Order: sequence, then C-alpha cells, then structure tokens
Amino acid sequence: MSIERLDLQDWQLNAAPDPAWQAALEDGAVLYCPNLCFALSSSEQHYLDPSLTNQKRKSIYIRGDSATLYGTDASANDQEGLLAMLTRYRSASMHLLTQMFPGYGPAMRPAGTSFRPRPTGTGEAALSWRKDDTRLHVDAFPSNPTRGLRILRVFSNVGTSARVWRVGESFEDMARRFVPNISAPLPGFAALIHSLGITKRKRSAYDHYMLHLHDRAKADLGYQRDCAQQRIEFAPASSWICFSDQVMHAAESGQYMIEQTIHLPRAALAYPEHSPLRILERMAGRELLPAAET
Repeated sequence: MSIERLDLQDWQLNAAPDPAWQAALEDGAVLYCPNLCFALSSSEQHYLDPSLTNQKRKSIYIRGDSATLYGTDASANDQEGLLAMLTRYRSASMHLLTQMFPGYGPAMRPAGTSFRPRPTGTGEAALSWRKDDTRLHVDAFPSNPTRGLRILRVFSNVGTSARVWRVGESFEDMARRFVPNISAPLPGFAALIHSLGITKRKRSAYDHYMLHLHDRAKADLGYQRDCAQQRIEFAPASSWICFSDQVMHAAESGQYMIEQTIHLPRAALAYPEHSPLRILERMAGRELLPAAET
C-alpha cells in the first residue's frame, strides 16, 4: 500500500523520467500527481452534467482507438464534443505514459477511455456486490479475460470536489488470504464459456484466479472493514496512475472523472517478478498461462 506523489504539472515532460517512477508503479504504488490538471475548455464545461449519461451506463466511453461513442443519448453536437474531449484525453495520457515509461511506449494498447459524470455510488444499492466499485477490489472482468495483459490506468479529476479512494493492502498480502480457498479451474470450462460467447477470449488459469480474487474480496465484508487500508483524496484538477489489476482500490465518493485504460504486455515490464501473474504462479507452484504467452 503506497501512494507516491509526483510533481508533474504538464502532460509534456520537461526533464528526463525518473526510473524510480517505474519501480514504484510496478511494485503496486499509486502515482499521485496533484498538480497535473486535464483542463476542460469553456465549451467542454457544458459536459459536467450527469444527465448526459445513458441510464443503463455509468460512463460515456470509447473503445480502443475507435471513434465510436457509447453510453450517452446526448444530441449529435454534444456527442461530437464528447468524442473530441475523450480523444484528446486518450492522446494526452498515451503521450504522458510514453514519456514517463519509455519501455512501455511501443507496447501500449489503448483499451478504453471513459468519462464518468455521475456521483460515485449513485445507484450502487441496486447493483450486485460484484459491480459495486465502492468495495476494495483489483480489476478483473468476467467477459473480457486479459490472458496476462496488465491493466494500466490514468485518472483525472475534472470536477470541483475531491475524488476519494480507499487503497488496500498489497496484492500479495490480499492473494495470500484468498488463494488457498480458490479451487483450480475445471477442465474444459474455459473453452465451453468461450464457445457460448460468454467470454471474448478463452480464460487462462491466471484469469480464473484474478476473477475469483476480485469476487472474494468484494464479497467479504469483514475483509472490507478490517484489512489494512488508507483513504486518499484526489483533489480537483489532479491526476493519478496505477496498475488497477494490482492495486486494491475502492472509489468512495467523487464526481466528474476521466480515465484512460491501457493494456500492457508483460514483456514490457521492468520488474515482472512483482506482477500479479508471477505472485500467483509462486503461490500456485505452477505456470498459469500457456508457455507461448509467458
């Protein structure tokens, strides 16, 4: 559990990157940049409006490097402006990460860019506990196995109030608590649910364990209450970076956030031994991905 403060003030670095940033990031730290603002233009201020979000979605988003907007029933003009804002954030985030972590640059794949105008926790009572992001969790998605790709995310608070997170214990400490009670994947099950279209690609053993860790932590209210954790307020006009498949995090409150998700192959890591994959393999005593993918 570590919060590292970085004195970045521009999306264009004016000096060489500090290697300590990558060491901290890959060790499970949240890199908090309190002075790194993603400024909205005067016309974009208009989008600070929760009603722009489709009632079936919690965010307005684009996927990958596409130019298709999802999650809103706004007018054509507003959709054009929202798309431009998200595209600009995607470009700024990717550019910043390429400068901060030169070894990541060629390998990074944009996975999604989203704008969340609703207050955190709105409607959470109606959600299943699995979808309740006010509970501590690591990111893992039932229908979208990563097969070992890392989930690197950049967040920016574009609202006027703090965005509050709880950050939990280290991935290894959390996994040590839950892994012994997770059964190995059933033979043939991953192939079956992929053939039925339930998953976008076949789940690896690694995805199996990650998904169960996500669910076990969220379901255990005693763990949510009692595990080592700290509260952090991300101020308005600030940004932060983390591997959300490694950092135990829970969004307690806040409104108006933009985030960029990047998929990063494990080969780009400088410290792969700190990754969730290697930690889980050490605990399982075996490889959790096919040899061709490790």
